[in-house]
Amino acid sequence: MAKTFDELVKRTTTKKTRARAAVRTQELLAELLLSEVRQLTGKSQRQIADALGIKQPSLSKLEKQSDMQISTLQKIVKALGGELDVLVRFPKGTVKIDQFDSSHRRPGHPVPLELRP
Repeated sequence: MAKTFDELVKRTTTKKTRARAAVRTQELLAELLLSEVRQLTGKSQRQIADALGIKQPSLSKLEKQSDMQISTLQKIVKALGGELDVLVRFPKGTVKIDQFDSSHRRPGHPVPLELRP
């Protein structure tokens, strides 16, 4: 009788190996391309382009770019129904850069660097 793939994996791998694979799966899901994020939201390029006031081919180009302005990415993420957070990871902790979020601007006040472990 034929075995399912899951049965075969369970029989031929250790619990520790399966746990590592599950963690890696979650890591890969957390590292999606912008176009994949859009698809997961169930929105078409045309819908997002219309929300941004641009043409669909322009959005297609944006989704393929490896570099773009933070403000552009912020607009796309907002059109997808999300919020963009910019995090910087240092060996001693993580810092959220909030100067790109207009609701958190503190004009003229330097912000002390706080690292979160």
